Amino acid sequence: MERVTVRVGDIRIGEEHPLVLIAGPCVIEGEAFTLRVAERLKRMAETAGIGLIFKSSYDKANRSALTAYRGPGLETGLRILERVKRDLELPVLSDVHSVEEAKIAAGVLDVLQIPAFLCRQTDLVVAAAATGRVLNIKKGQFLAPWDMQNVVEKAISTGNRQLLLTERGVTFGYNNLVADMRSLIILRDLGYPVVFDATHSLQRPGGAGTSSGGDRAFIPHLARAGVATGCDAIFMEVHPSPETAPCDGPNMLRLEDLPALLPQLIAIDRIVRRKEILSAQ
Repeated sequence: MERVTVRVGDIRIGEEHPLVLIAGPCVIEGEAFTLRVAERLKRMAETAGIGLIFKSSYDKANRSALTAYRGPGLETGLRILERVKRDLELPVLSDVHSVEEAKIAAGVLDVLQIPAFLCRQTDLVVAAAATGRVLNIKKGQFLAPWDMQNVVEKAISTGNRQLLLTERGVTFGYNNLVADMRSLIILRDLGYPVVFDATHSLQRPGGAGTSSGGDRAFIPHLARAGVATGCDAIFMEVHPSPETAPCDGPNMLRLEDLPALLPQLIAIDRIVRRKEILSAQ
């Protein structure tokens, strides 16, 4: 099967290209905060020598509780992400939740992300793909990896083959997820670059009652395992102070811990890709 290379600005994602980092805070917490974190992430990525796509959500529409912080909303959030894109020259990614929203967000975002809970929503997937933007589709916690073939067919029906498929854990009993590394191989065999979400895979959905819990301490271990298995990009939500974050704090990586982890992931990726090149010869 022909494997697709996805292009996000100057970044190439795919089997023949180096590992890419998708990172940022779970949710936009204000313009100054977002720009500050994005600038630090850019410096870290440049130092490590890895391509970076900045991620932050303008609306977390699937929060556990009605009163939980969701973000600044579509208009304000896109304006802030546009500043990140313009001032820091970084490609940006955020979630979309409706057909109308996808069309508007495509005017700013380089990558439209379909949330895991919405990956089977046909109209949303088709509308987001029809914008022509790169589409990152998160595999639902309730799906087997081979079930994503149907989701892929919905997206490519529009003629857009610039797709990323993200593994973010699968439901394992109540309030728990498990990361099945076999999923990365199965998803990649669908022909599109695969992303491993090393932070949401450690989430405990609804595990804190009115919010989700998580196991932050395991992030580096799962990230290394995902890269060793052969993902094309690593997705990590990061925050300067996860303990005070309004969303997903328990499963976000502390920003200051990222510089030590990135060289490890890059080294593992180089070994894996060298092996793939040799096996193809």
